[in-house]
Amino acid sequence: MENQIKNIKIPDLVSIHGGHSGQFCSHAENTLEEIITAYIKKGFKWAGITEHMPPVNDKFLYPDEIKAGLNKQDILDRFINYMKTCRKLQEKYALSIKIAAAFEAESYTGAFSFAASLIKIVKPDYIVGSVHHVHDIPIDVSKDLYEKAIHMSGGIIGLYCDYFDLQYGMINILKPQVIGHFDLIRIFDPKYPLHLRHPRVSGRIRRNLEKIKELDLILDFNVRALLKGADEPYISAPVLLQALELDIPAVPGDDSHGVDSVGKNIEKGISILQKTGFNTGWKLPCS
Repeated sequence: MENQIKNIKIPDLVSIHGGHSGQFCSHAENTLEEIITAYIKKGFKWAGITEHMPPVNDKFLYPDEIKAGLNKQDILDRFINYMKTCRKLQEKYALSIKIAAAFEAESYTGAFSFAASLIKIVKPDYIVGSVHHVHDIPIDVSKDLYEKAIHMSGGIIGLYCDYFDLQYGMINILKPQVIGHFDLIRIFDPKYPLHLRHPRVSGRIRRNLEKIKELDLILDFNVRALLKGADEPYISAPVLLQALELDIPAVPGDDSHGVDSVGKNIEKGISILQKTGFNTGWKLPCS
């Protein structure tokens, strides 16, 4: 029995989607170097630093960016500086941790072509493809904006359908190596288990998962939802089981926005993935 225990491999601590820092993101905290050294102190094998892409235009500025007096060009300049800084830190700490210099792409009007141009310019190690907007409305900022998006979609089921259709377009056009927080659309919906099972929604979920499998992409198992009071990470259990059935890799992501949230709930995420039956030999997208 003692030998069996010794032979059990403990999964590496990793984050496929994290590392937002106050240095390069107005709603995060701490410097990027402080974030990376926090990953090292907590024993992470590797981490993907996935800063948000800059907005296409000032219409898509977030309230914190407006409050800071920033415009599109300011944030673009900051983003270019982010990639340069991340590359330097990647090299500086190469003996302690493997860092991926990546970014998080968006799905609002004009975002796909802009993300494609950014990829050519900064040559990231990979991108995380996320949907934070439906009808160009940020659905994860407030309940009021979420309700506005519901109205624009003609109801909650329509909103789910529009979200997963946007995600499908992103998957096909950008082919991001990682799909960020697959079912973020449930963020302000206490009845999401019911709505995820609705035939119009579940059909789209299956379609998207099958495309993810076809393209050999990875799902971000995003545990930040737990930090915000959710009962389970993104992805919810029924969707996660479908991903397992399709043999789609799911890798934990802390979606950290400061030193305090580096690695937060990662162990819980790993435990869920282990119990569900996922392979915990985590694949770094750029390896």
